[in-house]
Amino acid sequence: MLIMSDNRPKPSAREGSGAVYLPHWRRRVYTVLGLLLLTGVVVTFATTVGSVQIPFFTTFRILLSQLPLVDITPGWPGTTETIILEIRLPRIILAGLVGAALAMAGATYQGLFRNPLADPYLIGVAQGAALGAVIGFLLPIDSRGWGFGIIPMLAFTGALVSVAIVYSLARVGKVLPVTTLILAGVALGALWGAIVSYLTITSGETMQGILFWLMGSFALSEWSEVRVVLPYVVGGATVILLYSRSLNVMQLDEEQAQQLGINVEKVKLILLIVSTLITAAAVSFVGIIGFVGMIIPHAVRLLWGPDHRFLLPLSLLTGAIFMVIVDLVARTILAPTEIPVGIITAICGVPFFLYVLRRRRTAVFF
Repeated sequence: MLIMSDNRPKPSAREGSGAVYLPHWRRRVYTVLGLLLLTGVVVTFATTVGSVQIPFFTTFRILLSQLPLVDITPGWPGTTETIILEIRLPRIILAGLVGAALAMAGATYQGLFRNPLADPYLIGVAQGAALGAVIGFLLPIDSRGWGFGIIPMLAFTGALVSVAIVYSLARVGKVLPVTTLILAGVALGALWGAIVSYLTITSGETMQGILFWLMGSFALSEWSEVRVVLPYVVGGATVILLYSRSLNVMQLDEEQAQQLGINVEKVKLILLIVSTLITAAAVSFVGIIGFVGMIIPHAVRLLWGPDHRFLLPLSLLTGAIFMVIVDLVARTILAPTEIPVGIITAICGVPFFLYVLRRRRTAVFF
């Protein structure tokens, strides 16, 4: 038998890895830049659509004129600028922030729990916020603080208190078992859900307002709400991105991550707190919007891979784009009637949820 040998020099491991890694890195960076550009286009287009149709380039020029160091001579009516800047734009910006917050929190939860079916509401955030909001609806108070009403404040407080209770119930010494955390969240969420149902059916004339809030809506959004939510989303996203490498290591095993120098319990606590804060800030103003925190991160993972250094920012941008589009559909498809946003996300999310559930029978998560 004649055995042919190849004496040509083989590429080194570093050369081989570089030839594979660099294109993936560039492709993902280009994807982030492309999504940033797409976000701007979607926001501009959504701002043009409404009961009063405004040309795309007029909208673009009005938005561009608000940037520093940009001087554009107004060639449009003052009413057009008011419609764009005071009515439509705060709603669209808030929708983008909420979508970004839910998607980023969902990607974080899925990484912590190593499960694609996890979402930001898994440990009682939504149920606690709903309970706080319903109590706000029923209180005989019509006061406003910091530019917004009592309902968002109570919803935010309810979300934080709910997660704090779940965390205290699940923690065993200095260890936070993930399974116990999930079970405690599900149990407490069921209790809050029962109380919310009882308060809703006995609420009388306020029932319609409660139900509309529970289904999620961006109607009557104001710049004051944007100014409250924005710091939570920006600050929370920054902190989560700083722990993206730690999340990558934690996908192996908690013991292996510990051996590699990751303080697993500290990372879990920080990420749970930050994810809870941005989720609570998002839902406190717009109500419960389901499935966004599950379908967006998982779709991003299927398209661009599980590396959290890219999964997290891509989820943030994709979530913002998705929510702006969903809100656009909600306010235009049956205009002048507005559909609650939560109905549309459920219609989109349930089939995807079933697909992921089916896929889990034959495929692993990472």
